Amino acid sequence: HVQLVESGGGSVQAGESLRLTCTASEKNTAAYCLGWFRQAPGKEREGLASVDTDGTTSYADSVKDRFTVSRDAKNTLYLQMNNMKSEDTGIYYCAADSLPCGPIRLQTDEDFNFWGQGTQVTVS
Repeated sequence: HVQLVESGGGSVQAGESLRLTCTASEKNTAAYCLGWFRQAPGKEREGLASVDTDGTTSYADSVKDRFTVSRDAKNTLYLQMNNMKSEDTGIYYCAADSLPCGPIRLQTDEDFNFWGQGTQVTVS
């Protein structure tokens, strides 16, 4: 069972940057698709970005060119968020699954088996 823990959330002003980190409890997440999701107030959770085992990334149109997803050799997952906007406010979740990543715009909760507890990001 993979445990994921997000960190790095907080409050920023529009136009500023923030980096989220997600650490995994197991080394075998090297073989997992890793992704970031966001749940904005009053909205359903949506996929933002994913990175596959070969480094292939996928982004939602709403964050493309502003957010960068990456993973390191220790399988820590990152989300670098630049030029943040008020609509980026929400709870951010990292997720993992043993199957290869698909396009994030088509991914739903059911496509990922493991989830973190979420971290709040507020942009004002």
